Amino acid sequence: TTIFEQISRIGKAISHPKRLEIMELLSQSERTVDSLTKETGLSQANTSQHLKALRACELISSRRDGTSIWYRLSDDSVADFFRALRVLAVGHLSELEKVVGEYFSGHREMAAVDKKTLTKKARAGEVSVIDVRPLHEYESGHIPGAISIPIDELEKRLAEIPKRQQVVAYCRGPYCVWSVEAVKKLEECGYRAVHLRDGVLDWRAQGYKVKTGDEP
Repeated sequence: TTIFEQISRIGKAISHPKRLEIMELLSQSERTVDSLTKETGLSQANTSQHLKALRACELISSRRDGTSIWYRLSDDSVADFFRALRVLAVGHLSELEKVVGEYFSGHREMAAVDKKTLTKKARAGEVSVIDVRPLHEYESGHIPGAISIPIDELEKRLAEIPKRQQVVAYCRGPYCVWSVEAVKKLEECGYRAVHLRDGVLDWRAQGYKVKTGDEP
């Protein structure tokens, strides 16, 4: 019983939806309490309590940089666990898939993308892959060959995207709206664009290389 009591601590730690949201954000890049507070809409006190619960089970870790404390997932196994939980929910909670399907209806996407081919074409300059997440998330990990064009910079940076090529936009994963918004803007400007539902977390979990830093 003691063994299962210990294992159950993980379940209790992730039982709050806001903690799952925090884990998703930390799966993209490390963050401070202030940034997590802003992005989740929680108070700083509540954010700190959720971080404390996650840290108690060693799902997250932290580092100090001057007066700031930066939080991150403890290791890739935690990121894989979070992704597995998400995949499990999709497979067993029909209502979740229904909501997601309705939300993304009417938008084209690469439903069965060949990742090796996509990477090869991106490196050869045959397709433009854009990462529309914030720059710090791109620097923490991105698809090789992708360029960083955050969603709020897309309109003013359209000249950087060749119109003769198909554009593949991606963001944090299947529940992130930024890639859908990017495709809509690109199509309005005459581009052939699709959004990739997979994010970097999915890319890495499926055995593909992820690049860090600010270079494509």
